[in-house]
Amino acid sequence: MSTVIEQPVEARLVAAAPRMPSIPATLHYDRSDPFAVRMTFPAPATLEGVDVCWTFSRELLAAGMREPEGQGDVRVRPYAYDRTVLEFRAPEGTAVVHVRSGELRRFLQATSELVPVGLEHLQLDLEHELAELMRGTC
Repeated sequence: MSTVIEQPVEARLVAAAPRMPSIPATLHYDRSDPFAVRMTFPAPATLEGVDVCWTFSRELLAAGMREPEGQGDVRVRPYAYDRTVLEFRAPEGTAVVHVRSGELRRFLQATSELVPVGLEHLQLDLEHELAELMRGTC
C-alpha cells in the first residue's frame, strides 16, 4: 500500500477580473506526516515563477469545508454549491482560490483510508524523531 497520496485539482484564482482563471494544483498527503496536507501550485501559476507549496492541517481542510476555519496563513471556508475557498496569506500578498468541494472530499476520503482520522499519532515514530533531534547536541 502506498504511503503517499497525490491528487491534481483545478483551482480557480479569485482576481479583480470578472473571469477567474483556472490554475492547476496538487494536493499531497504523506503517511509519515499524518496531520498535514500540502497544496502545491506549479511555477507557471505563481508570481515568483517557482513552485509554491502550502502546508496546513488535514483537520483545517475538513473543518473548513463545513464552516469558516483558520486564523493564520491559511483559511478555508465553504462557498456556494460545491465550492470551497482556500485563502493563502503571505507578506507578499493574499491568494484566494476556489476548489470543487467534491475534489476535496475525494482527497480527504483517500487520506482517511490511508490514515484514519483520530489515529494519526500511531504513524509517528517519536523515539526516532527525538533521536534525530538529539543527534548533534552532545
